Amino acid sequence: MPLSLLALAAGAFGIGTTEFIIMGLLTQVSTDLGISLPTAGTLISGYAIGVAVGAPVLTLLTRTWPRKRLLLSLMLIFIAGNAAAAVAPGYGWLMAARMLTSLTHGTFFGVGAVVATGLVPPHKRASAIALMFSGLTLATLLGVPAGAWIGQHFGWRSAFWAVAVVGVAAYAILALFVPRDQGRPQLPPLGQELAVLGRVQVWAGLGITVFGFAGVFALYTYIEPLLRQVTGMSDNLVAVTLLLFGAGLAAGNLLGGRMADRGVMRALLLTTGGLMAILALGPWVFGRPLVAMAYTVALGTVAFATVAPMQMRVLQQAGPAGATLVSSLNIAAFNLGNALGAWVGGLTLSGLGLVSVGWAGAALTGVGLLLALWSGRMSACAPSIGQSRQCA
Repeated sequence: MPLSLLALAAGAFGIGTTEFIIMGLLTQVSTDLGISLPTAGTLISGYAIGVAVGAPVLTLLTRTWPRKRLLLSLMLIFIAGNAAAAVAPGYGWLMAARMLTSLTHGTFFGVGAVVATGLVPPHKRASAIALMFSGLTLATLLGVPAGAWIGQHFGWRSAFWAVAVVGVAAYAILALFVPRDQGRPQLPPLGQELAVLGRVQVWAGLGITVFGFAGVFALYTYIEPLLRQVTGMSDNLVAVTLLLFGAGLAAGNLLGGRMADRGVMRALLLTTGGLMAILALGPWVFGRPLVAMAYTVALGTVAFATVAPMQMRVLQQAGPAGATLVSSLNIAAFNLGNALGAWVGGLTLSGLGLVSVGWAGAALTGVGLLLALWSGRMSACAPSIGQSRQCA
């Protein structure tokens, strides 16, 4: 794999750290700012909504920019947003800082995914996307537990300062290793690029991502209070469990890439169905620390095994003309799913208690699985040239 893919992974690590770090700090933030736990959870939803809005807007506004210039500009916004979060005097400021930071997310991953697939042969494209997203999994493996540890010892604001420093390091790595000869992208006319939004299968793919991945965040948003209040874990054991979750994400990310290289739709159905089943077990697994830890690893593995198949599915349906826009839209769809999951999980928590968030997640992912089955049937029933439609 080209070295520039590792540079993209470094940027993904920085952005992923700021997205997920708040999950290990929810209790501290809610106490320090005098807000409820569900309100603190909206800091995750707010970030996700910022990604959903910012991804298509920034992608279209910067479509003619050289790739390296765009990636470096996004990292500067990222650094500024995390510094603003670190000095936030209240909830409103912190939400605004989180949303500023989120504007970088969708465009970085959307453009990065297209660049990644262009660096390797066609049969390695899903693995290339998985390698870039390994920065995101490394963020959960190292960034979230490290952020939780920094928050416990030095306060949650120090954790955001640390993420800003990570952003500076990622900026330097991108500046060094992303080649300048990427130049201006070869673009189709804007109307041709927007025309892909009229394809039903593109919207089906985006819907699969929204609902399929929403189930993860219905549970994972509240993983810290689940481990503390239900399982009764200490601070150190919570940090270890979050580390194990990150290890599961890393393994699942690579697994999903390899599965998708062998068949995108089959990988999509298997991983989404597996995720729904794992989430459905949520209410029964947090009573004992060892069981909760094993479950967290399994959840992380299956959750990120869905990422490469979901991303490749929309890229297949968009084609070359709309790849960059649809790729960014799918990153927005992931984060819209994050927001939906966190919101539904919060509603379920308020009404039925912490342990019920797994059922809410399974229901959301079940909608994504149904959409995947429907989309697959549409593809199977599409007539080939010179043939009639085989099913209705």
